[in-house]
Amino acid sequence: MRKLSALLLAAVLAVLAAPAARAADNGNWSVFPASTGSAQRPYFYLSADPGTTLADKVTVTNKTSVPLTFRLYGADAYNTERDGGFAVRSEQEHQSGVGAWAKPAQSVITVPARSSVTVPFTLAVPPDAEPGDHVGALVALDDRVAPGTAADGKVAVGIQQAVGARVYLRVGGPTVPALAVEHVSLAQHRPLVPGTGESRTDITYTLHNRGNVTLNPKVDLSATGLFGRTLLSRNLTKVPSELLPGQQVTLTEAWHGAPQLDWGDVKLTASAKDARGSAAASFLALPWLAGGVLLAAALALVAQRIVRRRIVARS
Repeated sequence: MRKLSALLLAAVLAVLAAPAARAADNGNWSVFPASTGSAQRPYFYLSADPGTTLADKVTVTNKTSVPLTFRLYGADAYNTERDGGFAVRSEQEHQSGVGAWAKPAQSVITVPARSSVTVPFTLAVPPDAEPGDHVGALVALDDRVAPGTAADGKVAVGIQQAVGARVYLRVGGPTVPALAVEHVSLAQHRPLVPGTGESRTDITYTLHNRGNVTLNPKVDLSATGLFGRTLLSRNLTKVPSELLPGQQVTLTEAWHGAPQLDWGDVKLTASAKDARGSAAASFLALPWLAGGVLLAAALALVAQRIVRRRIVARS
């Protein structure tokens, strides 16, 4: 079999959630809004009406001892499917918001060692732009491709690194906060014999920003059993800190110690400023052994009735 060798380009985008006084930084270079006076902005916070053009500047700082060349471009932001984290699209992907509207004066820059370069850019908001929040970044992509390592017969992977300064743009017009919880499903894991091990229920749900503004959601999880007994009530921590407009993320929460014998409901309630949504799913917790006994008893009862009817019919 012929060996397969190829170079895959993987852009590692570090659009960091930096503290208020710091820029997006990967240790070798940083990208941040050009400072105005003594105040340094952590991100670009912009507002504009449809059909207007904004002008601003972005600064790229090289912290290494050699010159670095970067591709500078605008990119749309999104929430990752895995955990809802903040990410931006690569240069080759389709851009429809900030990534399409932001145009740096230079698309390629070389920054000398331990120096900074500031580049003007414009952000042209189309006349038909949807009102509300549009989030993206101005990205500095290192031109170099770090060589990948590959075992015999494997695919070699080359890595490019990038850092981006976030852009939060609000386009004028009506704002509509809307948050929904969708597609709640339960996967129960119980021991064969009751009491011989821990039971767990994996609760999977989709958190969906159906509005046009960025939300900072909180999610409460509750469960009730027979006769309305409270089995579980807690705030979830594995929730995205920012859910961008139109974005949805599917998350799973483990309920350790879930009941092995009960019947009830699980409810998820998501809330953010001026937005709220909830959804629920029912569960029947029945030990496998007990379920098998009940099923066998039910089948025996059915068989007994069939035999009786045949006897009656013959007589």
